Amino acid sequence: MDLKSELLKSIWYAFTSLDVEKCGKVSKSQLKVLSHNLYTVLNIPHDPVALEEHFQDDDDGPVSNHGYMPYLNKYILDKVKEGMFDKEKFDDLCWMMTMKKNFKGLPKGALLSLRDCFKLFCLFNLLTEDRYPLVMIPEEVEYLLKKISTAMSQEWDGKPLEDFMSQDATAWEGDMSVWTFLEHMAAGRLLRVTSAEAFSLALDEVFLEMYHSVLKRGYMWKKGHVRRNWTERWFVLKPSSMAYYVSENLRDKKGEIQLDRSCIVEPIADREGKRCLFCVKTHNRTFEMSATDQRQKVEWTQAIQTAVRVQSEGKSSLHHELKLKRRVQREHSQRERSRSDRGSCSSRSSQSDDSNVPEAEKDRKDTEIESIIQHARELETRRREAEEKERRKQREVQLELERQLKEAETLRDSMQAEMQEKEKEAEQQKKRIQELELTQRKLEAALNMEIHARLEEERARQELERLLQAEEAKKKQFQLLQEQQRALQCLSPIPEASDRSPEDPTPSALHSASQELQDLQASRQRSHQHLEELQEKLRYASQHVRHWNVQLNRLMKPIGPGDRFEHHLLSKKMCPKKEGALASNEFISKFKKTSDRSSGTPEDIEALEEQMEAADLSDGSNGSGESQRKPNGQM
Repeated sequence: MDLKSELLKSIWYAFTSLDVEKCGKVSKSQLKVLSHNLYTVLNIPHDPVALEEHFQDDDDGPVSNHGYMPYLNKYILDKVKEGMFDKEKFDDLCWMMTMKKNFKGLPKGALLSLRDCFKLFCLFNLLTEDRYPLVMIPEEVEYLLKKISTAMSQEWDGKPLEDFMSQDATAWEGDMSVWTFLEHMAAGRLLRVTSAEAFSLALDEVFLEMYHSVLKRGYMWKKGHVRRNWTERWFVLKPSSMAYYVSENLRDKKGEIQLDRSCIVEPIADREGKRCLFCVKTHNRTFEMSATDQRQKVEWTQAIQTAVRVQSEGKSSLHHELKLKRRVQREHSQRERSRSDRGSCSSRSSQSDDSNVPEAEKDRKDTEIESIIQHARELETRRREAEEKERRKQREVQLELERQLKEAETLRDSMQAEMQEKEKEAEQQKKRIQELELTQRKLEAALNMEIHARLEEERARQELERLLQAEEAKKKQFQLLQEQQRALQCLSPIPEASDRSPEDPTPSALHSASQELQDLQASRQRSHQHLEELQEKLRYASQHVRHWNVQLNRLMKPIGPGDRFEHHLLSKKMCPKKEGALASNEFISKFKKTSDRSSGTPEDIEALEEQMEAADLSDGSNGSGESQRKPNGQM
């Protein structure tokens, strides 16, 4: 059933309510008001001036429904599209127009309310036959009453309906109008109702399912896409979409999942403290949800798959499809009954005319009767086979879902174990990187200290050589003075003090030269001690460089349990540099010019010493043991 046929049913009630004289015609002024209301409730833009000109009073008089249909089709129904209006408001408008004239009202103590009557009016129009005046056949009335009884969680009792059909067969007349249906429902003749509240809740559930095409609704947990947290939402599933709200009052809508033939529903393994997980994959996003239990998970997945199937088949409602199937089954049953009736009539006539009919004709009729019975049996067998096939299909779907659930749980466990291994490896790599960075900083500090120590040692050596040269020159000068003095003492007696020339070597000059020589020796001794201290500092720095270089190589290439002995044997044959330990001579040429310009200020040396002391403290007992060793060679 298309949208146009559904709208025509409610418009037919509104049109007949305006026919006061029941002549099948309505005045143009009333049709103008009806058309304006239809334009408004269907959200169709229109020109009021053109509407006024079309329905202006003239000599033609009232318009019949056939005369109104061309305007209705061209200007209203052809412009209506799905989703551009609220169908419940449209039916409410038509209900209010026709109720005032045709509905007799509710009796005192009735279990129905006016809102319940409106919902029954909408469901009645949904299940009526596609002919006018609109009526509902007994099979559809029974179907609707069964749906309401099931929603009230009570067993179907068809006795009130059977009693009513047997007692008031003249009023039934084979079919039932909506006003007769509402009158008998309000009087409780069709369905036994004990609680008005229970009936109202059940009717509301059936109304949402059949009228609004709600396949399923309920609370579930949904994982967000931005914050990635789990939030409880109220979901409403329809064939075209799956909307979710903050609560079941449907006031605050948070989002909507558009369903099409490309959507896929898959189960997910339990994680993040959530169970009964599944996801809905669309063409651009994946929605993860958690049901309350395993049964709800299966129901939700089957309902979403049904919605995707209905959407892929191009159908707007599941109940329209079910209604067509019930109609086809009724027509098929009627044809079978008519065939069986004709077969029984032919058998009775053959029995009455047995004496006059030849034996061959009797056999032919018996064969026809047997073929009819056989055909009926075959149809019954096919129906049972179809039901059994459907049950097997449902069991297979359930088993497949259980198998997928077990596979998902196994996959979840393996992924969790793999993730734990990956986290351990990442933590080890992070720790190793931190150790490498710390070792590199300490190695750089030790290299800088060694470079400065070598430069200071070189300067101290140069200073000591200079002092040695000066001391050697002073020694030669002192020896020359001594030789001159001895020569003068041997050649001539010692003259008087007044006769000595100023240029002759005197004891005062010899004394001053001796004093300078002693000063130079003292300076050389101090320079020698300073050189020894610098050599000790250089050895200390070189030991730290080798230590941190070995630590860095160990972290860059860890030694396995089986490689330790082989590595120890190779270290005896290879020199330290070939093992990967860097010598500080390679860095001297790089820093020599810079250190010569800065001339090794005491502040830089003290800073390097502080770095080396900090590195020594972090190194532990190895550095402290090596720092206590004394140099055993002197210059």
